[in-house]
Amino acid sequence: MTDFPLRLPPDVQSVQIGAHQLVFIDNFLQDPQALVEAACAAEYEPCPGAAEGKGYPGIRAPAPAAYAEALRELAEPLIQINFGVPENLPIRSSVDSFSLTTTPAAQLGPLQRTPHFDASTPHHMAVLLYLCDERHGGTGFYRHRATGIQRVTAENREGFLDQYFAEINRQAPPLRYFAEGNEQFEFLGMIPARFNRLVVYPGSLLHTACINPAISISADPRKGRLTVNTFYDF
Repeated sequence: MTDFPLRLPPDVQSVQIGAHQLVFIDNFLQDPQALVEAACAAEYEPCPGAAEGKGYPGIRAPAPAAYAEALRELAEPLIQINFGVPENLPIRSSVDSFSLTTTPAAQLGPLQRTPHFDASTPHHMAVLLYLCDERHGGTGFYRHRATGIQRVTAENREGFLDQYFAEINRQAPPLRYFAEGNEQFEFLGMIPARFNRLVVYPGSLLHTACINPAISISADPRKGRLTVNTFYDF
């Protein structure tokens, strides 16, 4: 089994976007190209919900177990320290996947054309490793104008969803990948893509992948918007 050693000690940096802190680490892997090669050899399938215009607009394949194990060993204390997760809560991972954006903008469903949240639980965390460069955009974060919500919680989830669906039913989102803000969502900031950059943020934040449709829509791991997506819950 191929190892994917991390560059240690990690250079952990934090950034404030809106009301919330996010963390990123540049030069995360010692040999990121080895993970790109693994991505090239992987077998991809459409993301669940893609055929219905929901969820991630592309294809995914399992990431190597060695990478998932190395990441988890670092991520658990990193998340506990930086995001206030109690140490007594066990960590669980639900996804460790290579991801490639492959859906043309003209084929996106309405829910894929606005910011979204991954979960409303308090300690659901998204960990994203970019294996593509800055030409492929980044990850943008937003505030819902009508409700003022940046982070969806169990308490505000139903009110947010009621307002959100009323808005998109009244006027369908433009047929494009979302990036800059509009009358529904205020753009708060973005963490740009950078090869071998790891980004960590609460999955309850309203966010979206900022896509460059001119080059990012590709099933070729060497050319497309290749990322490794991991989700943890505590």
